[in-house]
Amino acid sequence: MASTDVTQGLQELETSLAPQQDRPAGYKKLLDQIFSSATSSPDISANLGAFIDSILGDNLGIVAARPLLSAAVDSIKAIPNLDTRIKAGTTALRSLEPRIVSFEEQDAQLREMLADAYQSQEEYIEAAKVLQGIQLESSQRRVADDYKVDIWMRICRLYLEEDDTTNAESYLNRAKNLRHQITKPELTLAFQLSEARILDARRRFLDASQAYHSFSFSAVLDEEERTRALSSAIVCAVLAPAGPQRSRALAKLYKDERAPQVTEFGMLEKMFLDRLLSPEEVSRFSENLQPHQLAKTADGSTVLAKAVIEHNLLSVSRLYDNIGIDELAALLGLDADKAEGYAARMLEQGRIAGSIDQIDRIIVFDGLEPSGEGGSSGQRKVVVGKALRKWDARVQGVAEELERVASMIQAQYPVN
Repeated sequence: MASTDVTQGLQELETSLAPQQDRPAGYKKLLDQIFSSATSSPDISANLGAFIDSILGDNLGIVAARPLLSAAVDSIKAIPNLDTRIKAGTTALRSLEPRIVSFEEQDAQLREMLADAYQSQEEYIEAAKVLQGIQLESSQRRVADDYKVDIWMRICRLYLEEDDTTNAESYLNRAKNLRHQITKPELTLAFQLSEARILDARRRFLDASQAYHSFSFSAVLDEEERTRALSSAIVCAVLAPAGPQRSRALAKLYKDERAPQVTEFGMLEKMFLDRLLSPEEVSRFSENLQPHQLAKTADGSTVLAKAVIEHNLLSVSRLYDNIGIDELAALLGLDADKAEGYAARMLEQGRIAGSIDQIDRIIVFDGLEPSGEGGSSGQRKVVVGKALRKWDARVQGVAEELERVASMIQAQYPVN
């Protein structure tokens, strides 16, 4: 219950014969009195609830009540104790709920303040739920597109803090519809980073690598953040399924002049040069991975272990014309059945070119570049002719370099 002083003060204001235009001054004085003892009074939430119920009653009009509510929100923000601030803000929201249509602006201010408090306590889900209650599609007030995107992206980032990619992607998709209406560079960056993190969490590592790499060229970011984004791009490329697409992604990152500065460059270099990876190197690399990047797949292996096995199998296809299944299993550290299963799957998907002789238990590699296209017969479309393959590689290198220069120009001179 509200304290005796506040209850009496409210009764005097409600029964006062003073003109209505003079009453807001009395309410403002009482509000200051309530919050002047906020640090020592245990009744702050009850007092605030009684105050808001009174100004939302018939004593004041909507026009007079709005500035008083805004003043109350500012006073709640100034409460130093987070628990007390959250309790007071929640009470205010509860009191405001029946009349929210007339006070959407003040409701939004309260919810943003509460979200800040929850976020300070690392209660990210609660912060996201509070922000979800903000009325962004309203006939009572005009809501700017930047503000909508700002709220949606903040909710998205809060869910990402708890690895809830389903809800995060839902709000990212809402922001995506207004992406081209954004005028604030920081919102564009928040969108790009959140999209990359969601792709990463969804294990769409090639797409995530590309998104992180593009993000790393942003001139708005400081050097440390750009380096961190480049590092994430390399990690995602390493974790991607081995094959022509990943090879192109690795080449693009390897040619980035900033790559030698990151700790993951050693792994990037070995994968780009098709060298076999040892368990010790893989173990060192795994120390800096996120939990979802170490999660187990359907066959019981981790994402990293699967990526390394496929990479080593691809490297073997470049080193040998043919190899026995048992010898391949020894190189990959697997039993023969699993080694054959990995080879069969990569052959079927067109990620390596060759065939399996199950009678003689030998895998024969074509020694040509795979197309990345699978077929029912297991045959691959390959580029025939050494000169033509070199020509293709040079054209690809020029195209990648042109794309890199274009990305740098776009980052340096963004188009609004």
